[in-house]
Amino acid sequence: MKKLAILGCTGSIGTQTLDIVRANRDKYEVVALSCGSNALALAALAAEFDCELLGIADTDKYAELKSYAPQADVRCGDDAIAELARCDADIVVVAVVGMIGLRAVVSALECKKTVALANKESLVAGGALVNELLKRGGTLCPVDSEHSAVWQALRGERDFTRIILTASGGPFYFTPQSELEGVTPERAAAHPNWSMGKKISIDSATMMNKALEIIEARWLFDTLDIDYVIHPESVVHSMVEFADGSIKAQASFPDMRLPIQYALTYPEHAPRAFSELKLPLTLRFLPPDEDKFPAPRLAREALKAGGNACAVFNAANEAAVRLFSERKIAFTDIIKIVGDTLAAEPTERVRSVADVFETHNRIYDKIYLNYRGN
Repeated sequence: MKKLAILGCTGSIGTQTLDIVRANRDKYEVVALSCGSNALALAALAAEFDCELLGIADTDKYAELKSYAPQADVRCGDDAIAELARCDADIVVVAVVGMIGLRAVVSALECKKTVALANKESLVAGGALVNELLKRGGTLCPVDSEHSAVWQALRGERDFTRIILTASGGPFYFTPQSELEGVTPERAAAHPNWSMGKKISIDSATMMNKALEIIEARWLFDTLDIDYVIHPESVVHSMVEFADGSIKAQASFPDMRLPIQYALTYPEHAPRAFSELKLPLTLRFLPPDEDKFPAPRLAREALKAGGNACAVFNAANEAAVRLFSERKIAFTDIIKIVGDTLAAEPTERVRSVADVFETHNRIYDKIYLNYRGN
């Protein structure tokens, strides 16, 4: 039986991970759970899965959580998930959103654990540092559907020439550029194919999600040969091209439970209830429009710059998405802020996790506090 620590258990990936546990009670034991601030939901899950090690980021919720789960060992604050990542778990599922996930990834890998990674920011901002830790032990299993697809396609293969990520195009690929400025947070968060959290859905709408995945893929698969295509049906999740011109693709009905379960059961494709793909299928592969959605181009620029450029890129996006969600800026301002910030900030060397967080906090605060007062 595998012991799981599920960090971000009340979010989209966390709840779907727990669905997998519910369907496989004989295979998994939940030994740690964490969330941001939903004390009541966390206590309910702790009771359901008989889990006594809990973490909550919001320090103001500590007393409330203890009132719901008086017997639990509760950790709180920014260090909570790092503490939980060191617990007696075989697999640490990092499903939190934001830079805080890097603390958990580093903590788990320092203990040479297996990390099922659904936190983009860890590799986007700290990819070089994470890869250095992996050389000393531990395993990283990607949970993103696109990276899981590449991971599956590369099984049994030694060499490849190109990774081709797929992108749904989000809700606005076919929307005229002139109409994007008036997009509301509600419209941006309504993804046509996937059930995801609000921030990730907005990233998908700006194509920032694909930009972040390009950076992730660079660190996961040690290559800069990464392209992407628009695939509105979200059936083919990514492809890998080889030297002889052949391409392997992974396809399935859009359901995050598949890549989550594969990360938990690797190298096995364990049985699960699934929606069958009805053949034949009509599938479209369309060209990207980087004039309208330039985020992937900016991601490549950040990778080329090196140093802390990707951390700057990520921090600027996090701040801009929050400002958009709070209706402080327009939808089209998100990528403008990211591009302007990336162009203005000098690139600095990254020597430690502390350097990554210094960059993130400085850039995030600079942008958010500046626009919040306007």
